[in-house]
Amino acid sequence: MIQFNLLPDVKQEFMRAQRTKHLMLTVSFFASAIALGVLVLGLSTVYVVQKKVTSDLRNDIATNSATLKNTPHISDILTVQSQLNSLSSLNNLKPVDSRLFGYLAQLTPVKATISDLRVDHTLNSMTISGNAPSLDVVNTFVDGLKFTNYTTIDSVVPTPAFSNVVLASFSRSSKTATYSITLTFDPTIFNTTKTVALTVGSANTTTDPSVIFKKGS
Repeated sequence: MIQFNLLPDVKQEFMRAQRTKHLMLTVSFFASAIALGVLVLGLSTVYVVQKKVTSDLRNDIATNSATLKNTPHISDILTVQSQLNSLSSLNNLKPVDSRLFGYLAQLTPVKATISDLRVDHTLNSMTISGNAPSLDVVNTFVDGLKFTNYTTIDSVVPTPAFSNVVLASFSRSSKTATYSITLTFDPTIFNTTKTVALTVGSANTTTDPSVIFKKGS
């Protein structure tokens, strides 16, 4: 069977153009529909879902706030919690008074005794009172305190542990001498965060510490 194409070439080109136009319109329509759907979904999320979430959060905050306000003694509870949280830092600031006994055992001459000891961590001051067989022993004690240095793990440079060491009062009888020594101490020697070692004597002093303690023995 023989077929003849009776449509001229111009007519065929026009029909192809029409088909292409319809195809493009169809694709554009679906693309616009998809874009419109995405836009509607985004708007609904912003103006509906987010508003609902925000509203729920506000209601939860209001409910929880009301519950806290109605909790008996809530201010006391919060104060206690705050104090508990600060205990660790406060503990680091607390002076280690137990070190004092070791220091005095190291620094006090053998024949001297201590009958009264007063420590003021606010003024970093100390008063030591007691008895000794003679004033030489008392002077040994005073000089030893003056020559005492300390070092720490962080700093091996000797630093004076005490300053303003003064024999504030003394008296002497036929058998004993009484004394009262006042001094200012470096608070580092009682710092709980520092490991402290005391030494008696300094390379810059002219008095041999061993002689000083020998006098008080």
